[in-house]
Amino acid sequence: MVPEADRDKRPTRTSVWLEGKPAGRGRRSENADHGSETSAHPAGLDRDRITAVSMRLLDAEGPAKFSMRRLAAELGVTAMSLYWYVDTKDDLLELALDSVFGEVQVPDMTDEDADWRDQLRELATSYREVLVRHHWVSPLVGRYLNIGPHSMAFSAAVQAVMGRTGLAPHGQMGGLAAVFQFVYGFGTIEGHFVQRCADAGLTQDQYFRRAMGAINEQPKFQESFETADELMEARGGDTVAEMRQRDFTFALELLIAGIETMRQRDRAAAGPRNEAADGPGGASGDGTRN
Repeated sequence: MVPEADRDKRPTRTSVWLEGKPAGRGRRSENADHGSETSAHPAGLDRDRITAVSMRLLDAEGPAKFSMRRLAAELGVTAMSLYWYVDTKDDLLELALDSVFGEVQVPDMTDEDADWRDQLRELATSYREVLVRHHWVSPLVGRYLNIGPHSMAFSAAVQAVMGRTGLAPHGQMGGLAAVFQFVYGFGTIEGHFVQRCADAGLTQDQYFRRAMGAINEQPKFQESFETADELMEARGGDTVAEMRQRDFTFALELLIAGIETMRQRDRAAAGPRNEAADGPGGASGDGTRN
């Protein structure tokens, strides 16, 4: 454990997006301005290309095998060449993480006639798809500040949609946490399962059948899984993906119904004047007016 006095001497790691981390220039290029580096920038290399290749490697191999040396080999340059554009591997991971958030489909928040429920479904569904498509993202979300342009656009859209629900201000962050922490957990588990199947060279259905078959062969698990089998049948769907989609849809609708219920509770507690305002933009409309 690091003593408190020593911790105070160790600077908190900065973000690639904060002042002092110039976009597109790493420490080697800064040194070059001062005459300590005379070589030219590597031809055909820029931060966007480095980020794109980083994402491809992370998708294929995960963060454990990701390194500056591995990335440089993929790009066909020396590892030191990368330092023209970034200071550390953390910078690359931050850039890749923000680029992934650019894949989230953000609804048009200027459309005042849009239903907040549809916008919330769109954001939640797209966020889940991103977490599954890029299984390495979820462990990094809590590691970095996530203040890049795409991450901030996603956060702004989430907050705007939650503001349209009509929840009282003190309840909006709770509603946000309920929906998007659920999506984060659901997408993380799904993404890991999909990757596990890929690593095993099996489809999701093949992997599931083999796993359940192995469990059912063990007497000590049979009783516990009898109820699970009944629940599995009740879920419906012919494939693992279909069953999972039913679960996600139902859970999301449950959360939306909960938001509507809490919204009505807030309005009832506030008195008749707020109930009268519950017109087209209220519980039965798009939620843009309180």
